[in-house]
Amino acid sequence: MLSAKSVFQEILDDDEAFRLFCSVAASGEAQGGWENGRIAALLPDSMEYLTPRVARHGADEDKHGRIFNALMRKRGLTPVPVPPETDYTMLLEQAGIGLSHQKLRGDRPLEERDVVAYLAHSRVTEQRASEQMQLLVRYFGEDPDIGRAVRMICHDEDNHLAYCHEELLRLAATGRGREIKDLLDGAAEVEIRVYRDVSRAVMARMAEILRWPKAKTAAITAGIQGVYAFERVGGWYRMVSLHMPDRRGALDGPAPAVAAEFG
Repeated sequence: MLSAKSVFQEILDDDEAFRLFCSVAASGEAQGGWENGRIAALLPDSMEYLTPRVARHGADEDKHGRIFNALMRKRGLTPVPVPPETDYTMLLEQAGIGLSHQKLRGDRPLEERDVVAYLAHSRVTEQRASEQMQLLVRYFGEDPDIGRAVRMICHDEDNHLAYCHEELLRLAATGRGREIKDLLDGAAEVEIRVYRDVSRAVMARMAEILRWPKAKTAAITAGIQGVYAFERVGGWYRMVSLHMPDRRGALDGPAPAVAAEFG
């Protein structure tokens, strides 16, 4: 029976498919680590209070990249180049989500509106990351090879999402509510389209590696389109709502140490 779990299991069981999956994930996490690190360094004086939290966010993303690379090393695999059509973070940036790399490579401090945009865009993308990792934990949280890794990453992604909710609500209380709502709505509209396109591209690559029959590939593609249709007609609302999280101060304090096996 075709299911999300069976598809993930096929990817996990095949070295080449697993290598592509981990390479795409590691690249995206490393990119997020760099971006957050640069944002932390360029925060305006009026928002300097965010520096340790943004830096912690970046450190977590760097850690996730190392974890995915460690999972490959454990199986004697090396990363492969990420196909451009599967590069979620790059495609989001090209679509205007996230701060431009040209700005982040400079030395000029960010403006407050840049930071608000960063938090709003992160709230949307961290929703996706949190949901994806919760799915992997549900299916493979007890797996002897990847269970510990996916549980660790899931915990961090939930923290990141909580942090975005808390900071955006704090900013909304200062009179930026309309600005934040517009940013969230715009980011969600773009993200669900990019996620659909990247999902189709990744699954097309997996179909080649795993030699799926055309009917199976078509069914998976239809499922991806179905998710997009659901999100387009209203499912995206979950990505733009704000509520005070149970985890308050989720990114306060230093990042926990990483186990040697993931170093």
